[in-house]
Amino acid sequence: MTRALLIVDVQNDFTEGGALGVDGGAEVARRISEHLAAHGDEYALVAASRDWHDGGNDNGGHFATAAAPDFTGTWPVHCVAGTPGADYHPGLDTGPVDVHVRKGQGKPAYSAFEGLTDDGRSLAEVLRERGVTDLDVVGIATDYCVRASALDALESGERVRVLTGLIAGVAPATSAAALEELRAAGVETV
Repeated sequence: MTRALLIVDVQNDFTEGGALGVDGGAEVARRISEHLAAHGDEYALVAASRDWHDGGNDNGGHFATAAAPDFTGTWPVHCVAGTPGADYHPGLDTGPVDVHVRKGQGKPAYSAFEGLTDDGRSLAEVLRERGVTDLDVVGIATDYCVRASALDALESGERVRVLTGLIAGVAPATSAAALEELRAAGVETV
């Protein structure tokens, strides 16, 4: 067994005060850092994803530019590449992160598996290269990008756990539904 940790979208725009701030986001950043300090040696690889959208366009319809956002398929402008909103939250210690994945870049992207590393590899390729069999998923938001990333990890062939003390969601009802969907698909929630 080779276990990795995937930290999903712990960015300023997804924490309190950000363009799409999630309640508890800053606390999740802090707790993930504590988890890494206590358990980092249990992971053969630590990967972190970030939304990394283009500025100046609607990113394939992801940004609501002509009408109000519907908060399911269209969103306010967020996580524009090179802006403070796209930066990792300062409470997240990125020192232990081995691989950074950027997703979006001109199109809607919820799963970390839709992004690329700086050298152009997919997360699935990186996990295969490192022999990862088991993946712990943490981050923001439970009901969107954590959900999509965990489902894609299953599809990629990993055994997946979502560490429920290290996630934050947009809304309680949709977060609970996402966790139920993940459990039904075979993701372990701990």
